[in-house]
Amino acid sequence: MSGYLRRLATTGAAYTAASILSKLIAVALLPLYTRYLTRADYGAAEVLFAGVVAASIVVRLGVIEAVLRFYYKSGEEPSRVLSTSFAALFWFATAAVLLALPFAEPISEALHDGSAAEPISEALLADLVRISIGGLWVLTLHEYLLTIFRLEERARAFFAVTIANVLAAIALTVALVVGADEGARGLLLGSYASGAAFVLGLIVVHRRRLSLWIDRPLLRRMMRFGLPTMPAELSLYMLNFVDRIIIVRAAGFAEAGLYSLAVKFAQAVNVLVRGFQLAWPPLAYSIRDDDEARRAYALVVTYFIAVCAFVVTGMWLLSRWIVRALAAPEFFASYEAIGLISTAVTLYALYMVQVVILGRTGRTDLNLPATIAALVANVVLNLILVPPLGIVGAGIALVASYLIVVVTMYGFTQRLFPVPYEWGRLAKVVLASTVLVGLGELLLPTEGLAGLAGRLALLLAYPLALLASGFFTRDERRNLARLRHPRELLAGYRALRDRPSEVDGQVPEAYEAELRDEDARL
Repeated sequence: MSGYLRRLATTGAAYTAASILSKLIAVALLPLYTRYLTRADYGAAEVLFAGVVAASIVVRLGVIEAVLRFYYKSGEEPSRVLSTSFAALFWFATAAVLLALPFAEPISEALHDGSAAEPISEALLADLVRISIGGLWVLTLHEYLLTIFRLEERARAFFAVTIANVLAAIALTVALVVGADEGARGLLLGSYASGAAFVLGLIVVHRRRLSLWIDRPLLRRMMRFGLPTMPAELSLYMLNFVDRIIIVRAAGFAEAGLYSLAVKFAQAVNVLVRGFQLAWPPLAYSIRDDDEARRAYALVVTYFIAVCAFVVTGMWLLSRWIVRALAAPEFFASYEAIGLISTAVTLYALYMVQVVILGRTGRTDLNLPATIAALVANVVLNLILVPPLGIVGAGIALVASYLIVVVTMYGFTQRLFPVPYEWGRLAKVVLASTVLVGLGELLLPTEGLAGLAGRLALLLAYPLALLASGFFTRDERRNLARLRHPRELLAGYRALRDRPSEVDGQVPEAYEAELRDEDARL
């Protein structure tokens, strides 16, 4: 089992490292952006960023999700899977952009609320919508082209491309927002214009494996698997989009700007979830033996939630200081939703585990009822809670909605593919995090150096709280003790480096060809 954790950590670390660096750069620039944009401008740009992601889920029609499965499926030729899926996404995205452009002004009118405290002009909003429609093409193809690196577990290439893209986007965005005073336009153009350049570059890199011709029989097989995942994925993502629309209509773009900033700060948890989301499906699908898969899934969930809980605890305890340090004073109220959103992101990670389990059984159609139930609950709760509570109400609604989807999916997956989750250990994680946050909020100051030092001390006590609760098994405590012996740790690292693809003495089928190629080079 430890082999699976090492392999997940190796690929996930590379994906997470890219995400961490990109998020750190983005967060470091928030003091700049929040001083050059009004809360309404920032809110409008972030709402449209979220809208592009939602539209991209529709345009993809589950093709990327199918690629992750069919690339490893016996009987399918990987090269044909890649060429057909790229062709399908290229034509889907191009058609979507051409169809949507004439509707830019009606879309902007539907979003506009001139009665808000900080109104945004109709002309600016229409321009933002047009830029976002072009961004739909960029985002869809960029996501697919990065997926090729994930399929091949070329984590180093993934890291390099992602970081280069982020640096280019940041440079262009700063030039547009600060230098050219383009405001919200600059935020959107900086992201999508640089992304378009990288899409073209990645097409050149992967050109031998891509095509504009669609193998229709193969595409039909892929879409039979992937298409049922699209409504579920869309309804789930709408939990992160519909709340912003309701906030805009109920309180205006300025309040949406505060909520969007809280989401940005919650990226500390999302970084872990993103790395997990990218690394988890290839690993999970490559485990052929069902009993072994069940044990591996349970262990991965335990450790991943333990790590996420540490970060969530920090976000709850330190949210006020984070916002004071990284945003203009008028954005301070965004701290109120940071802890709630961080908790919701962790629940989303649990959902991702269950999605892969359904994919393993082929019952991807069961995603939809679970996510629809959560979406309905989210809309109802937002309509009830946002008017009196603002962004806090939206955060509560998000947590409750993710709880609904996780519980519903758990019921489905346990009937089809029972996994022996380590409930006792998971309960200890939740208890440790809850107690530490509660102590901080009840006993410690909410400002000043004393409050910050006390809350940091509580956060650093999290591993000790797990140890005291009996969370770690005897073998895990023994492994932790070995960390005090650098030579033994270095020897273990060298052994792992020399056999990077071995899992408990066996080599997964997905890695056999890669190992043969490596042997030939050596």
